[in-house]
Amino acid sequence: MVLHSLGFAKIVLLANDLAEVIIDEGVVMNLIMVNQYHDFLIEHLQAPFSLLVNKINEYSYDFNAQMKIANIPQINAMAIVTYTRHSEFTTHLLSETIYRQTAWNIKLFPQRDMALEWLENQQHKLQSAANSNNSV
Repeated sequence: MVLHSLGFAKIVLLANDLAEVIIDEGVVMNLIMVNQYHDFLIEHLQAPFSLLVNKINEYSYDFNAQMKIANIPQINAMAIVTYTRHSEFTTHLLSETIYRQTAWNIKLFPQRDMALEWLENQQHKLQSAANSNNSV
């Protein structure tokens, strides 16, 4: 496990294709931050990768950031750990109302362990499918 700080978020590399993201308290994500975040993920993770977004802190996105966040094809799955109804509602709203080039494979969880287990399963399914395609 390796911890990186982007100045507005902490990213913990849990595996070569899996990271936990914790946005800092009170941050308003903007397009510059989103681009920096995406660049970090692409540079440090093996695609396709999955993300555990731990919403332990309260934060928000400006409009441009909402349009761009997690809108990159390298993301396989995202598990979002929410601790409040408000966090759950805003996450659901963001995932359902913004057009995405690639549809999100996303699931919300009340506990980190459950989210991590689901993500590891998503990555395993992806690797198994790739292995079966390579053996044909």
